[in-house]
Amino acid sequence: MALQLITIFIAAILTHNIALTYLLGMCPFISLSRSLKTASGMGFAVIFVVVLTVLINWPIYNLILVPTGSELIYYIVLIIVIAASVQLVEMIMERFFPALQAAFGIFLPLITVNCTILAVSLFTVIRNYDYITSIVFGLGSAIGWILAIVIVAAINEKLKLIGDIPKGLRGSGIIMITSGIIALAFLGFAGMVNL
Repeated sequence: MALQLITIFIAAILTHNIALTYLLGMCPFISLSRSLKTASGMGFAVIFVVVLTVLINWPIYNLILVPTGSELIYYIVLIIVIAASVQLVEMIMERFFPALQAAFGIFLPLITVNCTILAVSLFTVIRNYDYITSIVFGLGSAIGWILAIVIVAAINEKLKLIGDIPKGLRGSGIIMITSGIIALAFLGFAGMVNL
């Protein structure tokens, strides 16, 4: 069991990276990977929201909705839990990190509809993970997302210092190219780890 959990955790970070393999959560990924500070801040917010929603959504689905035959409303319940979690993050950031919250702009409230968070909870249901495995998978997926956005942001900041990027590739273009190269590097682990 422990080996399986480790495998799922590492696979969620590397070979099945939610941002680089499934291309989920790309809107905030592209927009916020221009600065290392905002990328890491958004990454930690995503980690908190993903883990919190998995902690709450698994018991709701498996202990309430399935026994009562109400699986049909799972999407609605899931989005309500995600929205409440994001609201909690927003209140914490407004109180303790107002500058970072201002840097996120519209993207912090948009975590509510970020397909990364929705996908992680849905994957735990589709793959029929137990509670512990769901938490491990959620944490691994969130760490994979922050790892991807931080690497891209760090490379983007270095490229800005060099200044030799062709005009047509500046901004989102170079971020997409960098993300593709990093995705290929992460896929190099595919023979070692798999979900």
